[in-house]
Amino acid sequence: MKHTSVLFMVESSIFAAIGLVLSLPFLSIPLWLQGGSISFVMVPILVMAFRWGLKGGLVTGLLVGLLNSLIQPFIVHPIQYITDYPLAFMLVGFAGVFANSIHHARNDGQSRQLIINLLLGTFLGSALRFCSHFLGGIVFFDYLAPEGTPVWVYSLTYNLGYMLPSFIACAALLGFMIWKQPRLIQK
Repeated sequence: MKHTSVLFMVESSIFAAIGLVLSLPFLSIPLWLQGGSISFVMVPILVMAFRWGLKGGLVTGLLVGLLNSLIQPFIVHPIQYITDYPLAFMLVGFAGVFANSIHHARNDGQSRQLIINLLLGTFLGSALRFCSHFLGGIVFFDYLAPEGTPVWVYSLTYNLGYMLPSFIACAALLGFMIWKQPRLIQK
């Protein structure tokens, strides 16, 4: 095996483990009984996405989703399990499409462009994760919607209630981390 392959596997595993720790109940703010909390769980996925690109983000996201499903899962159907755990967190890894832009901005000393790309990547990953939870909510959690409330409105407000604050918290923490330690996103 090449050195970079081993390094990639080790880093993916370490960052997935960090994601697991960050999803523990005492390190997050739970909002809903059926799941959904404000947490920094996306940060390790985003770091790997910006460090290794799409592959790093997708692999780490998948691992985080699988590990996250071991901690107080709320599962009503196998497809819902997939949309709320492995798929949702894997989709965060699509932030890796901004990896090259981030590396170029960092190497060229373009701080403004670096921050814009970090925010765009974080937004993309968060938005895709939200979409996975939102669709799963529409299909599988209609019975939880209050009487007279369209299920899509219920799913939208339920999932946006924790995903928007999580996006803001992760973007702020990630920006601070990269500002203090820019090597974090360097391979």
